[in-house]
Amino acid sequence: MSRQKFIRDSIHGNLPLTDFEVEVLDYPQLQRLRRVKQLGFISLIYPGANHSRFEHSIGTMHLASKLAEQLELEEDEKELVRIAGLLHDAGHGPFSHVSEAVFDVPHEELTAIVVKETSLADKLSERFDTKEIIDIINGEGKLGPIISGELDMDRMDYLIRDSHYTGVAYGVIDTERIISNLKLKRELILDIKGVQAAEAALTARYLMYPSVYQHHTTRIINAMFRRCLRHMISQDIINPNEIYKYDDSDMISMCRSSEGFSRDIMQRIDNRNLLKVAKSEAVNSFDTPEKIFKIEKDKLHKAEEEISEDFNLDRNYVILSIPEYPRFDEMKTWVSFGENLYHLNEISSIVGALSSARFNSADICLYVPKEDLGKLNRLKLDHYIDLPERVKKFDTIHFEQSKLL
Repeated sequence: MSRQKFIRDSIHGNLPLTDFEVEVLDYPQLQRLRRVKQLGFISLIYPGANHSRFEHSIGTMHLASKLAEQLELEEDEKELVRIAGLLHDAGHGPFSHVSEAVFDVPHEELTAIVVKETSLADKLSERFDTKEIIDIINGEGKLGPIISGELDMDRMDYLIRDSHYTGVAYGVIDTERIISNLKLKRELILDIKGVQAAEAALTARYLMYPSVYQHHTTRIINAMFRRCLRHMISQDIINPNEIYKYDDSDMISMCRSSEGFSRDIMQRIDNRNLLKVAKSEAVNSFDTPEKIFKIEKDKLHKAEEEISEDFNLDRNYVILSIPEYPRFDEMKTWVSFGENLYHLNEISSIVGALSSARFNSADICLYVPKEDLGKLNRLKLDHYIDLPERVKKFDTIHFEQSKLL
């Protein structure tokens, strides 16, 4: 092992780096991540949330290294896990997941291009097989679950980091307890002694969804910016296949310097003159809330067109928004209890409850400019979108409550 240098991280403290890792970090493909915000536009809601993908990448490398030590991996495997953690987000586009949803290309695919086809590939090939790095980033092979799995180090770092910078206290989790109770077979397996720490981590992510990741204002801003990007693509201003080359400043500059709609949307975001919620339907008021997340984009676009025509609105500024599906793959984490293995949601009643509770705060929303709100008083979303049946128990509860008032 070559001599080590240190980089000071605001979450984990002094993180050791080899000379080779420092050289990799200095490549433009990694330095770009300093200019890509981890949480996109969430700093407009939580002013402290200005941390970058760069910070998260070194944090993931650090936690992956700690787990590799705990698992007593071979030295070459430890180095491979570290470099995969460092590179796992190298393909993220501007504003992270905000732009990823527009281009319909997973950032893992773009990361593979960065690792295998850019100038960085030659450097990495001096010590590693780049295919092995990509396999780990994609959660494949023996070491994949460490970076991309049910209870991976990527999630561990971003939960702690996002909580710290937003000031939302839900993301304080016991990584030491979780890491010390993990072992690696074909998947990461958690010892029964680590279940409480895993429950806390999953509960933290559940609470971070409505508070941060799917905050109602976050969803409005993201929807506006995504509409702006789609317009830029339709004008051939942005090449979706090269999105991994842009940073946040590049994208904002391109939007500000464009004409018409894109410029107006960017000015609205700059000045926090956001679209407003005209109508919304709570997902948990339907008998099968998961069906909401399966509504096809084409049906949403058709409904937007019909609403804009029926109420004489500018089509570009009529946006129907469905929240991101709350996957919570950690529920599938294997837990060892004696000689047997169980899924975490089978052995934990808390996690089992979260399986349905994750839908509680989601809703389908219609966003329009503030000046158009008055035109939509009589609009009913179910006239334009096929929504699941409403849960009858909600009517019963409302009736019982009304008798008490």
